Amino acid sequence: MIPDPRTALVAARDHLLSRQHPDGWWKGELETNVTMDVEDLLLRQFLGIRTAVETEQAARWIRSQQRSDGTWANFHGGPGDLSTTVEAYTALKLAGDDVDAEHMTAARNWILEQGGLEATRVFTRIWLALFGEWSWDELPAMPPEVVLLPSWFPLNVADWACWARQTVVPLTVVCTLRPRRDLGITVRELRTGRPRPPVRAEWSWKYGFHLLDRVLHRYQKHPLRTLRKHAMLRAAEWIVARQEADGSWGGIQPPWVYSLLALHLLGYPMDHPVLRQGLAGLERFLIREQTADGVVRRLEACQSPVWDTVLGMQALHDAGVPSAHPALRRATDFLLAEEIRVKGDWSVRRPHLPAGGGWAFEFENDGYPDIDDTAEVLLALNRMDHPDRVAVQGAIERGTRWLRGMQSADGGWGAFDADNTRQLIRKLPFCDFGEVIDPPSADVTAHVVEALAALGHDEEVVQRGVKWLLRNQEKDGSWFGRWGANHVYGTGAVVPALVRAGIKPEHRALRRAVKWLEKHQNPDGGWGEDLRSYDDPAWIGRGDSTASQTGWALLALLALGRHKTDAVQRGVQYLARTQRPDGGWDEPQFTGTGFPGDFYINYHLYRVIFPLTALGRYHRAGE
Repeated sequence: MIPDPRTALVAARDHLLSRQHPDGWWKGELETNVTMDVEDLLLRQFLGIRTAVETEQAARWIRSQQRSDGTWANFHGGPGDLSTTVEAYTALKLAGDDVDAEHMTAARNWILEQGGLEATRVFTRIWLALFGEWSWDELPAMPPEVVLLPSWFPLNVADWACWARQTVVPLTVVCTLRPRRDLGITVRELRTGRPRPPVRAEWSWKYGFHLLDRVLHRYQKHPLRTLRKHAMLRAAEWIVARQEADGSWGGIQPPWVYSLLALHLLGYPMDHPVLRQGLAGLERFLIREQTADGVVRRLEACQSPVWDTVLGMQALHDAGVPSAHPALRRATDFLLAEEIRVKGDWSVRRPHLPAGGGWAFEFENDGYPDIDDTAEVLLALNRMDHPDRVAVQGAIERGTRWLRGMQSADGGWGAFDADNTRQLIRKLPFCDFGEVIDPPSADVTAHVVEALAALGHDEEVVQRGVKWLLRNQEKDGSWFGRWGANHVYGTGAVVPALVRAGIKPEHRALRRAVKWLEKHQNPDGGWGEDLRSYDDPAWIGRGDSTASQTGWALLALLALGRHKTDAVQRGVQYLARTQRPDGGWDEPQFTGTGFPGDFYINYHLYRVIFPLTALGRYHRAGE
């Protein structure tokens, strides 16, 4: 029996409606990797507040994520990651696991084969240094004086992406004070004893920054006392000023934990309101579940209520839910309350742009409204029938103004800042933990172009965005996906945006995109792209079919009026055939991207929202 796409549509619609919170929002789990749980335990160990119960629950989760080869990966089905495996091994040893146990022996052997502690990333070695398991002298120097640099000076704080600057500023404090606390164990057995390869003494950016690092190390030992004191004070003020109402920093794990460490080291007592609120906020990011082996405890790196809500609203509307439906009105009320009306760090590059009209990804992140989220908010609000149309229209007008003002000089849009494109930051020895700048990307630019075009405003601004997108199409006809995996995501975002902006389906760029999508459809009718495509071009467009990625590909093809084609029919059948009885889909694969090549996300609502959106648009196209 051939599954009925209409039946699948209704089941997915009802399933998503059932997931709405009474306050109007949707929020699926944001799943990452076990370093979140390891570093939470290490933070608590450093602060002297780790308990046996939370250690046991976290360790149970960490063990459950180990693979048969002894490793831990950064995404489902991915290769073992050295730093993640080192951190997981450390946490399990801290929890009391026998180092001679089979799972620990397998992990240790693999770690040593991959180069041991010496080959781990800087952040892992910082955690080890906090407990005397690594020398501070063997880490890149990052003096706190960086917070004093003016915005026009190279390597100033504003040159970093927002997620990086919030992490780096507290780390300059931590790495300057060079603390050492008792871990209660040692992981020296993970050292190979092999020295790190020397940097070749010939001119290159790497060698230049190696020399700079040596100079900074000397300065760290003999700083200008008055300047150092002023820098540490300014860093503390900078950190405290950016704590959010929920106790977080930026609503994400890295700046959160490092800010707590920095303020603690600067003498803030554990009962200080800033630390107390910060630690209490982490509790709201913890997920506890009962399993056959006992309770497991894991930490979300971030939460995505605004993002999930606006995508969910559009999916339901595409599925035929009336724009005046009570669920959509409650969601609209939530969005109106979440508008950010204050200036954040984005104003450094755009000082004359008024505040208001931005939305963040999280519940609380007023310092960093998100351009991508704001674009999707405007698309959602524009489709709603809400009794307070004046409030809705005002929010749309402010959001439109803010998006226009955040366009970068080249015509594209980044995620949080405008013109955050200085490449020099990437050359620092400290920067081996993922992307550290926020240049325009195809997916974000596409969402903004689509929103502004849908609102009927800013022909010149939209056309500059369109030109950016056409200029940045890949040679194979796809577009790179910065915040989703990967070329399927980028292409699925760009094609509907270009069509909305007036580009005809016959345009060469869109014809090339269609060929790329059809070429990469899997035999089962779905689409999938493994996250290894960020590192290895052989994986581009290749991977196990997933519901969310199939939805992205269908959105592109449907935007071009191709609902009767074999590719679309097979894709829709794939979704109908693989749907669960409850209306959702199984998707263990990670299809979201934090840092390409380093940090990935499984958004648990993607597997419902994007298939539902595609099924809804398919049904509408056939009416």
